[in-house]
Formats: sequence, C-alpha cells, structure tokens
Amino acid sequence: MEIRIDDLSGPEIKGLLQEHLNNMHEISPPESVHALDLSALKSPDVTLWSVWIEGELAGCGALKKIGPSHGEIKSMRTSQNHLRKGVAANLLAHILQESRRRQYTRLSLETGTEPEFQPAHRLYERFGFEACSPFGEYVEDPNSVFYTRSLQQFSPA
Repeated sequence: MEIRIDDLSGPEIKGLLQEHLNNMHEISPPESVHALDLSALKSPDVTLWSVWIEGELAGCGALKKIGPSHGEIKSMRTSQNHLRKGVAANLLAHILQESRRRQYTRLSLETGTEPEFQPAHRLYERFGFEACSPFGEYVEDPNSVFYTRSLQQFSPA
C-alpha cells in the first residue's frame, strides 16, 4: 500500500472524487453535503493523498488547515474494489501523523448520520475521535455528526 500526495490531475482520482460527491448527494440532503469539489481540494490550505495498491487507486483523503493548530479531515473515500483492506485505517493513521508533524493540536471532521456512514463512525471512534459540537463554519444539522480529537497524546489505534 502506497500513500502519496496527489496533484488531482489523474483520471483515476478525478473519477473517485466524482463518485464520492455523487454518493454524498445520493445519501444526504443537498444542504447537508459538505464534501469538497475538485477546485476546492486544489486550495493551498488542503493536501490530498491517494492510496495505491499494486498500481490501482484504492482510496483518498485530505487534510484542510482550518486554524493555526487545527486541521479537518475531508474527502475520505475507499474505492469499492478495496473495501475492508485497511485502506481507510492506514490513510487515517497517515493523516494523524502528518497533522502532528504540522504541529496541529486538534483534528476534526464532519460526516453524515445516515446508516451508510456507520463504518466511518466506527473507524473514527477506533482512532480516538469523539463526538463534538459543530466547529469552524459548521452549524447544527440533524444530518451531520462532528468528531474531534486532541493530538497531544497521539497513538494510532
């Protein structure tokens, strides 16, 4: 499994991100979809990594700087062909390490409440994330759950 910074120019990553956006709009009401599109992911405050297994795109995830010491996880997605192979867990561990390297003291995220998001909830909780109030520019939303964790005592699950 290889995790690398992606410049978002390849057809594979563009396809996976479009699949991610489409899926978020299928599952959640439009006002509750907070996934970033390709142009937003190219922002200087966002780094996106892609995960490759034997030359095939297996997943992606991004880290967005939302404050001097606060990062947000965005665009976590595992390809259908690579579910339950540890792609998301390895990528999340990588993002946690990078957040700590950047000297962030907090890492947060927003995800959905629908049943399709339950595997993501379990993953984040396994890595020490706890439910929290909306952060940054988010507001209370019955279709969103917010998670955060301190990076003071970093130890991947």
